[in-house]
Amino acid sequence: MKKIILAIALIFTASIALVSCRETKTTEIIKEVEVKTEDSKGALERAAEKVDSEVNKEIDKQIDKIGDDN
Repeated sequence: MKKIILAIALIFTASIALVSCRETKTTEIIKEVEVKTEDSKGALERAAEKVDSEVNKEIDKQIDKIGDDN
């Protein structure tokens, strides 16, 4: 009776030791997706463009006021 219990315990221990040491096969899937976004301008960029155009207009007015020296 003791031999049967010891044999079962030995088989159980050996099977757990062999199964727990195995590495599972894992696969890693990488999916690359290209995302298209519209280049929308932010509030600061729009404000800067408006200021830049106004400054250019004022500069042109001053140049016209001074005249051509040639």
